[in-house]
Amino acid sequence: MREGEKDLISYEKLWLTMKEKGVSQYALIKKYNVSAGQLSRLRSNSYVSTHTIDTLCGILDCNVEDIMTYRKESQCKQR
Repeated sequence: MREGEKDLISYEKLWLTMKEKGVSQYALIKKYNVSAGQLSRLRSNSYVSTHTIDTLCGILDCNVEDIMTYRKESQCKQR
């Protein structure tokens, strides 16, 4: 990794997968007890625990790669 670069996890795929599966943020909060704070962290691509990732994969019946991607900061700047 070059100096000045940092690793980043993107949860953009989460929102697409939720739409495909017909699961809203409201349902995650009310039906599945996912906290609004966790959703806020996901929206801002901030840290969430592996437990949260596991929970989301279970709710959405999907794999990890269906909700998150790894990319370097330099890839983010190109977007």
